[in-house]
Amino acid sequence: MGQPVRDYLLTLCVTAAVTYLLTGPVRKFAIAIGAMPAIRARDVHREPTPRLGGIAMFGGLCAGLIVADHLFNLKGVFELSNEPRALLSGAALIWLIGVLDDKFEIDALIKLGGQMIAAAVMVIQGLTILWLPIPGVGTVALTQWQGTLLTVALVVITINAVNFVDGLDGLAAGMVCIASAAFFLYAYRLWMGYGIEAAAPATLFAAILMGMCLGFLPHNMHPARIFMGDSGSMLIGLVLAAGAISITGQVDPDNMRIFFEGSERGATHAMFPVFIPLLLPLTIIAIPAADLILAIVRRTWNGQSPFAADRGHLHHRLLEIGHSHSRAVLIMYFWSALIAFGTVGYSVHSASMWIVFLIVGASAIGLILLLMPRFTPRAPHWANRFVPPRYRHSAPEQVSSSPSSGENPVPVASGAQQGVGDAQMGEEDSERAPVAVGVSGVNGATAIGARSRFSDRRSLDSSR
Repeated sequence: MGQPVRDYLLTLCVTAAVTYLLTGPVRKFAIAIGAMPAIRARDVHREPTPRLGGIAMFGGLCAGLIVADHLFNLKGVFELSNEPRALLSGAALIWLIGVLDDKFEIDALIKLGGQMIAAAVMVIQGLTILWLPIPGVGTVALTQWQGTLLTVALVVITINAVNFVDGLDGLAAGMVCIASAAFFLYAYRLWMGYGIEAAAPATLFAAILMGMCLGFLPHNMHPARIFMGDSGSMLIGLVLAAGAISITGQVDPDNMRIFFEGSERGATHAMFPVFIPLLLPLTIIAIPAADLILAIVRRTWNGQSPFAADRGHLHHRLLEIGHSHSRAVLIMYFWSALIAFGTVGYSVHSASMWIVFLIVGASAIGLILLLMPRFTPRAPHWANRFVPPRYRHSAPEQVSSSPSSGENPVPVASGAQQGVGDAQMGEEDSERAPVAVGVSGVNGATAIGARSRFSDRRSLDSSR
């Protein structure tokens, strides 16, 4: 059992290393060809940042598949199944569409059509859903058209959910990495725990997807030096969906009954882990999928196109209620990990109540983290030196005025309070969304003060 783990770990490391090493040259290439769009109203970054990070991620995907094909314990996946080739074909097509969109910004309907074609290419090569394991009903065989439509729908939903959540530095790559880690544990358990070799391709896809995300994250964490763009977000969304479809399409639940004895109802409940593959990707991307649904409803209600971009996504709302950029990303990580690993844990120990209590307790912690900007605790005065500046009590303001200038008295904060303001500005305001020039409240008093002094000097010069 240890040997396959080492092979998967080697594949993951090679994928991550190739992705990491390619990202630097890809960044220079994106700058050279002008793949640096101007700042848009919905963006939260302050400077034009190159895209096309998906080129490096696709290179990591190819490297991972090549290495796995030459490993003793993994080369059987390529010999017994056509799914790796189906994945590579669909990934290449969706990656090409994403690269064109990153450079030329193609129409949303064209991208949607490309996503459907990429999913259909995988279906033609055998990566499709053949049946639905439904608890209490049994295995429901699907016709060719039903399986094709369900597979295409799952791929398109997953791709767009990941694409919609790609709005903050490191958010999409981190959430998909968490999802793929949970899916790897689930698929590996099906293979090694139940001896189902048909789960091996999905396990390989999850390991490669983790490597792609881990290799790209160091370049994409805040402040990001490069964005993955649609070429990256659609690519990792397709790989995530392909893993779930692989298990659902190849693992026949009827073959699992040899591992369970007893009544048919008891076997159905005992086979609960086999029923998860179709639902697991939806629970893994529950937050992006919820964001996708809310965005469609919001835009349709406002009379806009469902594909029209706006600043109403969940990560934008986290910034609006007071969270910094980094804290908003970590909160999204937390909820993604809670849902993904909670689902996997429940599938393993569905009869254990402590799993439910653990999920409920972690959810309570998550709600507290969400409300922290509104309820900021303050430490006692004696503990000011031991806590971060934002939690210290402020010293009273001192009022000073300049008799010679004849201006109104201006409150001047003490040195300690100025330190608090500077620290808060460094941690919070520096990570807020950009605001257009001329709008009041730009980055606190420092920016306003500098701009006011400049405007006053110009008015004095003109009066002379």
